[in-house]
Amino acid sequence: MTRLKGRTAIVTGAGRGLGRAHALELAGQGANVVVNDLGGDVHGAGADPTPAQEVAQRIRDLGGQAVASGHDISDWSQAADLIQMAVESFGDLDILVNNAGIIRDRSLANMTEADWDDVIRVHLKGHAAPTRHAVAYWRQRAKAGNPADASVVMTSSVAGLAGSFGQANYATAKLGVLALSRVVALEAQQYGVRSNVVSPGGRTRITEPDGVRTAPDDAASGFDQMDPANVSPLVAWLADHRCRANGQVFHITGEHLIISSLPTIVHELWSRGRWTLEKFDDELPSRLVAPLDLDAWLPSS
Repeated sequence: MTRLKGRTAIVTGAGRGLGRAHALELAGQGANVVVNDLGGDVHGAGADPTPAQEVAQRIRDLGGQAVASGHDISDWSQAADLIQMAVESFGDLDILVNNAGIIRDRSLANMTEADWDDVIRVHLKGHAAPTRHAVAYWRQRAKAGNPADASVVMTSSVAGLAGSFGQANYATAKLGVLALSRVVALEAQQYGVRSNVVSPGGRTRITEPDGVRTAPDDAASGFDQMDPANVSPLVAWLADHRCRANGQVFHITGEHLIISSLPTIVHELWSRGRWTLEKFDDELPSRLVAPLDLDAWLPSS
């Protein structure tokens, strides 16, 4: 269990759910971990350092190295401080797992400006700000003749890939994460940085905000398809310096793993001269692509 020995990781939103599972998995594989969590509720209100501190203490109790962080990752300067904290605590930074998020679910016609702004800020800016400062750190290393072998893991969702009723803000941010990761993969590979996206399926405060826990899907085998820890080995694999994956998009729920991609060309048509409405009438109806079925991404019952 030493695939990540000597590497240092930041995991945002690591006080609970998926982030907690990721932090414990990375630590279990030998990484030093900065456990970042502002400690707000599922809607982004409040702050509590306890969850991050408890996870960091759990890692230390198991023999690992961890520190807790309460930085707000959607704040540009606090995100910079988070990167600096990792370097000062453990001497370097090799892995950034962007995971923190909130929800404000409403149909678009009922959504307030704050509902929109806060979800976009936490999910999308909260991925961009730490990544910006981490890449700047790795660029500085590369220019000094010491290129990194670093990994950024970003968190998307089937809501971003297929849409989700009542989650226009969340789905928009999660699709934006794919574009952000692709840009990082293109821009930062020259510094020794890879960037990939994981779309996880798991039981969290976001998926079950009322706190009612669902039972394991396969009670006979005892395997819980929705245990967030099922996702974490993929995150650890992407964090390994031997992994060469870059610019990839994965969806994982329980035993089910899908490799996806950004939109690809499905039809290419040419017109003699400018397209007209009548030409569209003739050519497009039979070629329209059906919306992606969200249910197809979820584990079968």
